Amino acid sequence: MQIRTFIIPITDDGSAQAELNRFLHSHKVLSIEQQFYTAPSGASWCFCVTYISGSSETKFGYKGTKKVDYKNVLNGKEFERFSILRELRKEMAKEDAVPAYAVFTDAELAELAKKDILNENTVLTVEGIGEKRFEKYGKAIIEAFKAKIEAK
Repeated sequence: MQIRTFIIPITDDGSAQAELNRFLHSHKVLSIEQQFYTAPSGASWCFCVTYISGSSETKFGYKGTKKVDYKNVLNGKEFERFSILRELRKEMAKEDAVPAYAVFTDAELAELAKKDILNENTVLTVEGIGEKRFEKYGKAIIEAFKAKIEAK
């Protein structure tokens, strides 16, 4: 993780803004803090950007990875389960105020959707889901999934 600051004077001709926008477009940004300040020399915006550096193909899978169309990868029944699991993941992520991929990635949900039965043993066989995440989200998604299926 790295930090970079940008100062954009109110009298900017657009070049400082363009530099900031180019930077934001080409990096994986984690957070941005902004502050407006005035000084005897004039007023400016100061932006502090926290980001991940590296090439476009990183171990995190940003940029350069092709998006998977799970409708083509999964059969009809699996895709239906995948869609239900995605909705449940979205609700959990919103409740915890975290990105959806922090709950489960699409790849993990696809693997879960392929399982005929969802229980602790089957969920823990999915690569990337360990005990800690199972305790936090796995149990809840199993129960919510079963309730959703039974309601149909």
